[in-house]
Amino acid sequence: MPKIDKKSLQEIAVEQRAQLAVDGGVERAALTVVKKYFSLPQAVIVAGIRRCGKSTLLRQVMSLLKDDYYYFNFEDERLIHFRAEQFNDLYEVLLELYGRRNIFFFDEIQNVVGWERFVRRFQDNRFKFFITGSNASLLSRELGTRLTGRYVDCTLYPFSFAEFLRWKNFEFLKKDLVKTTIRAELKKYFNEYFALGGMPEYLRFGSDEALKKVYESIIYRDIITRYELKDERALRELCVYLFSNLAVPFSYTALKETLRLGSVNTVKSYIQYLENSFLFFTVNKFNFSYRKQIISPKKAYCIDNALAKALGFSFSENKGRFLENIVFLELKRRGYEPTYYLSAKGQEIDFVVRPDAKKFELLQVCWSLENRHTKAREIAALQTAMADFKISVGYILTDDEDEEIKVDGKKIIVMSVYKWLLV
Repeated sequence: MPKIDKKSLQEIAVEQRAQLAVDGGVERAALTVVKKYFSLPQAVIVAGIRRCGKSTLLRQVMSLLKDDYYYFNFEDERLIHFRAEQFNDLYEVLLELYGRRNIFFFDEIQNVVGWERFVRRFQDNRFKFFITGSNASLLSRELGTRLTGRYVDCTLYPFSFAEFLRWKNFEFLKKDLVKTTIRAELKKYFNEYFALGGMPEYLRFGSDEALKKVYESIIYRDIITRYELKDERALRELCVYLFSNLAVPFSYTALKETLRLGSVNTVKSYIQYLENSFLFFTVNKFNFSYRKQIISPKKAYCIDNALAKALGFSFSENKGRFLENIVFLELKRRGYEPTYYLSAKGQEIDFVVRPDAKKFELLQVCWSLENRHTKAREIAALQTAMADFKISVGYILTDDEDEEIKVDGKKIIVMSVYKWLLV
């Protein structure tokens, strides 16, 4: 296999460095997290789906360092034959170009097999690393084998609603939420966010092709090529099924039959590959027994509403599911690992989260409570679950309704999702 010569590495490094001068974009909330890691000796790993803004986040970090760093992006197609043994060549090139620096910024490093050995060796010589990657499994495997205790990590998601508002240059104070004009503007922007999602490139250009390009890169580069899959049809059909059935419980066995796959293990593997690429997330049914959680039916959520809309079906008919998807992603951003709950009466609660080891929070998501039968059903389900978990407060998140319901000594807070996202 041909080796990339140092002259080519130099040209690529200079070109990439020049591209860093472009606009730094919307300041990400994750920047606050990364800043806390500046003084630590560990490598900082930022993982997330392709095109969610990881490179932009790195630029925002770099802007705080007065040019005192090296930068290199391994997503460049000219680096397809770059191998781990060439890191020394790359370091020599960067040293010649920019002199002695102690900080490396590496984009999409999972494209280089064995990268962690170079990082480990240079960490021993007091170099600092900021690294991005788009494959959770690959990164965790390499980090676990070579860099145990030598890294801190951060998952980057597409824009939150708060970041979307910053992108729109809309500023407000939380105390102003009582103002009718502010609420009306926020609701208008939330309607846009609900439909457009938070992928920065898509928001900037508004083309479904940008989303489909991300999807195709994940399917071909991150899954089919990386795992040497033969059955592309089944993988694509699985994606369409998940896109079109957000928040609907499924079993691996049923999916095996639906997709005509050879075994349940194949279905599990395919879903794991999709999760590794951050395209989908699966949620267990709550049980105090973790083993029972693992074998229970799952629910799937997508990394972004616009992606699901562009590649699935029936967006307008499933608005409640897409609202639930937004709530799920926000819970993940807040550091929760949500589960769903099914009571002995068969009543379902969308999300169970644990603020700490001794507390539970229950969140039900419903598009509207205007229909009295719907309202009675949602309240009854939450009442049952609150009794089961022995808690006195529960939440129903809606598209645009707010009230407080007291029943049997318990309190149910009904809140618009757009307000909850900003709490």
